[in-house]
Order: sequence, then structure tokens, then C-alpha cells
Amino acid sequence: MTDQQNYLDNGLKQARTASRELAVSEDTLIRNVLAGLADRALEACGEILAANRLDLSRMPESDPKYDRLLLNEDRVRAITDDLRFVAKLPCPVGEVLEQRRLDNGLELSKVRVPMGVIAVIFESRPNVTFDVFALCLKSRNACVLKGSSDAHETNQVIVGLMHEVLTANGIDPAAVFLAPPEREWLPQILQAVGYIDLAIPRGSKGLIDFVRDNARIPVIETGAGIVHTYVDSSADLESARSIITNAKTRRVSVCNALDTLVLHRDLLPELPGLMREMGERHRVEVFADREAFTALDGAYAGTLNHAEEQHFGQEFLSLRMSIRTVANLDEALDHIHRFSSRHSEAIVAEDAATIEKFLERVDAAAVYANASTAFTDGGQFGMGAEIGISTQKLHARGPMALPELTSYKWVVRGNGQVRATG
Repeated sequence: MTDQQNYLDNGLKQARTASRELAVSEDTLIRNVLAGLADRALEACGEILAANRLDLSRMPESDPKYDRLLLNEDRVRAITDDLRFVAKLPCPVGEVLEQRRLDNGLELSKVRVPMGVIAVIFESRPNVTFDVFALCLKSRNACVLKGSSDAHETNQVIVGLMHEVLTANGIDPAAVFLAPPEREWLPQILQAVGYIDLAIPRGSKGLIDFVRDNARIPVIETGAGIVHTYVDSSADLESARSIITNAKTRRVSVCNALDTLVLHRDLLPELPGLMREMGERHRVEVFADREAFTALDGAYAGTLNHAEEQHFGQEFLSLRMSIRTVANLDEALDHIHRFSSRHSEAIVAEDAATIEKFLERVDAAAVYANASTAFTDGGQFGMGAEIGISTQKLHARGPMALPELTSYKWVVRGNGQVRATG
């Protein structure tokens, strides 16, 4: 057995053992750990950023993942704010979801309990390391972190700080385990029946597909966001310009960023104005269908290309986007239905009936009317940090925070009842 194999085997076993005591830890203790980690991360900010610079040195700045990997003092400070926020949230474990008394006198309670051990597989985002730990700890779950090689130096420093704080508070540090970063170890994690209760992939479509296709443990799919905003003929144009610009350019490497503008044909004369800031200030590269190309040709400051079929249904994760022209709402709905990843979709309109039809018929985890899709985020939804955006329908959908990291059990109290035979 290789050293790495032994390290992985022991880490999974120890995480399972640690999860038993963690499940019954007092919330005051958990709050102390998260507040202590926030303090320790600020103290060690220089160490974290030095490790992050090593990781960044191996990646060209042109890589869409570069911004996801990048940490700076402001981002570390925001992370510590999130840790303190999660620390103050109510713990969902022990919440009674349902109670009833049966005719035979049995008293039934449906009670939230931790999942146990949660494995999160993610790419190039060291802030996720903090988010996962905070949410898992607060919901009394041990966590197995499978980060990528891109962020391994940073992750090692971060998990080292977590181990320090856990140990100082009398909690088994095995409650958080950083798995080897190489892709070759992922199948073993995904097949760790009896050790891991749930796997959550966060990253590219390729990663999510690999996890789904190779797992023998339960999986919740998160991440890939092919995001549309439909601008209807009834839209307020200034609001539409602001919304689509924010959705596309606020942070291009995140899953809630705009990928395709779906535009009502009546607004083609207004398209240069809608796209002006995107071209002049942000230099967004556009792939436009024939009608949109004609409307923008000679009037757009950024790079303008003719769209091909592959430019629709694509998550760009960069300053690139596509434009599709439609004749009416039904065509917009058809386009979104065909290409959506069921993450976040939006409409900009003033007509109430159009808005309600869009909200009713679009199948996505988050559906917006007259707002930027940039808000699809656990923190923005008031949940604190999130562990991911679930794009499936079983167990959890949308931002996954504390309640979504629990299951439940039935507690049955009796006084000698037995079930009749026969």
C-alpha cells in the first residue's frame, strides 16, 4: 500500500469516527470553533496568501479559473465575516419537523439529524474550503474535502488552521479531512460506501458528470450554470441594461453569471444601447445570431462574432456571451427549455401577465423577474455561506445551506406497545 493510499484510507475511517461525537456537540462549542477560525484566518492571512500565490503561479491569468483561485486580503476578510455569520445561525439539528400521537398511544417525532460524513469535490476555489467546513460543522457533519491540484497549497494551509482550532476546542480534527488532490483518488472517494454518506461536486460539467457516473454513494449535483435573461418588449430599457450588465460582468467566473441574452425582436433597435457598457467598459465578446449581429454591427465597441449553435447552451465563465433573438415569450421559453442547465433564469418585463407566465413555466432552481441572476447565492438568500447550488430536484434545490445538509429520523416513544400478530 502506498503512502497516499494509506493516508486516504485512514482519513476516511477517522472522519467516520469523528462524525459520531461531532453529531452530539453543543452549539456553543461549534460557535467558538467558527469564531476562533475567523480570528486565526485573519492572523494567518499572510501565510494563506503566500500559499495562494504559489498556486496562482502555476496558472495563466487568462485561465477562467484564475479569478476563482485568487485570494486577497479583502476576500479573506469577507470569508471570516461569513464564518462569524454562520456561527450565529441557528443549528438545524434536533429541530422537530413533525409530531403526532397514534391511536395506540405511540408518540412519533420527525427530527433533523446530520448526514454524517459529506464529501465535497471542487475545483480551484479555496473559499469553498472555508464554506464547506463552516456549514458541515454547524450542521454536525464531518467533511472530506477533495480539492484540485490547482489550489492544494492554499487548501493545505487552510485545513491546517482548521485542525489547530478544532484541537484547541477539544474536537477531533479528523472531522475535516483534506484528500489527496490528484484525480486518480477521486473514484475511491466516490465508492467509499460505509464511510461517506453524501458526495457534492462543485465545478465544471465534466467534473459533475464524472462524479455522477462513477459514484456508488449518494450524489447531489451542483454548479454548472447556463444562465439566460429574457428581455421582453415591455421591459424598462434602463433597468434591462443595468440587470444584464450586472449579471454578465459582476464576476464572470461564477455559475450565476449571464451566458445568453434572449431578446424580443421589437427591441433590436435598442440593442446597441443595452450593450453599450458591456462593450465600451468591459469589452465583452459577443456571439450574436443574424438579427442581433445586424443590429450591433458597427455600433458595438467589443468583439462581435456570428453565433454558431455551440454558443448557445454554453457556460462561458469569462467575458463572453451569446445573444438570441425571439419573436415572443413562447419562443424565449422554448429556447431556455432547450439550453438551460436549470440553475438560474431571469425575465426583464413590465407586463404582469408575461412575468407570471415566465415564472410559472421556467424550470430552474431560481427564477427571477426584474433582477440580476447574480443573487443566486446562499449568502444573498440569507442562508450564510452555501455549499453549492443544487440543480436537481431530489432532496435539495437551489442554494444548499444548513437545513439541506441534514436528514431526519423518526423517534418513537411508547409505554410497552406491541403490534398484533397475523
